[in-house]
Amino acid sequence: MKESSWNDCVEGNTAVKISPDRARAKSLVETAAERIKLTSEINEKNCNFVFEDYYTSIMEMLQAIVLSNGYKISNHVCLGYYIRDVLKRTDLYVLFGDVRYKRNSLTYYGKRMDFETALHAIEKCKRIIKEIKTGLLKG
Repeated sequence: MKESSWNDCVEGNTAVKISPDRARAKSLVETAAERIKLTSEINEKNCNFVFEDYYTSIMEMLQAIVLSNGYKISNHVCLGYYIRDVLKRTDLYVLFGDVRYKRNSLTYYGKRMDFETALHAIEKCKRIIKEIKTGLLKG
């Protein structure tokens, strides 16, 4: 089943209801914060790798949110639908969709970004992380 909404994810068992796991969620948030602290100066040689670290930190933070709310989600698409349909954050959904596309192009198709594109994608990641930290993470 190709998901097109949060309900599709739940009905297709791509998103499964579980007991909230706040300890694991806290650990994921801490891991994401440490990963971001370790990012180095961005240059033309490492910009794609720095982007990947920021994207991974976003994923860890989003997984923390859904775990805290009692869900296990097995793909990035459904995490996007969670942002859009459950959290009602279409603005973040659009940003997340863009960086997810760039990450997939890099990871699965070997399409490296040029320096300027990578810098722009990293800035989008930083905006998402800021929104997650200030408005979506609880506790």
